Amino acid sequence: MKGYLKREDDFEIRRQHLADLSNEELKQKFWELAEKTVDPLLEMARTHTSPSIERSVLLRMGFSSIEAKPLVDGAIDRGLIGKGVGHIVYRISKEKNIPIREAGLQMIEGMHWDDALSIFKGGQK
Repeated sequence: MKGYLKREDDFEIRRQHLADLSNEELKQKFWELAEKTVDPLLEMARTHTSPSIERSVLLRMGFSSIEAKPLVDGAIDRGLIGKGVGHIVYRISKEKNIPIREAGLQMIEGMHWDDALSIFKGGQK
């Protein structure tokens, strides 16, 4: 194989710390390492959002893209985007005992934002 680097086979050396584990222990080790790998991604998803992510959530909740934009903009203007715009609409829906879509449409018209501020900035969760 001209032009290729030959990799030294060090598999036996690298697997020594795993050699004495049973299949069940190997499976447990695999899932432990998989969770360790994914945890930072989950934390980032939990703590970071963007307008496009929030619009996407609202689309999946049944709002059109034209309706999603003012909801996201309203949350940004009030410093609430980090709470999740879909979550805000959901909470207003529950607080007002109205359907989610109706809550969102009313919020587009300017209603309920003071309630959202008191829920999310006032310490309630």
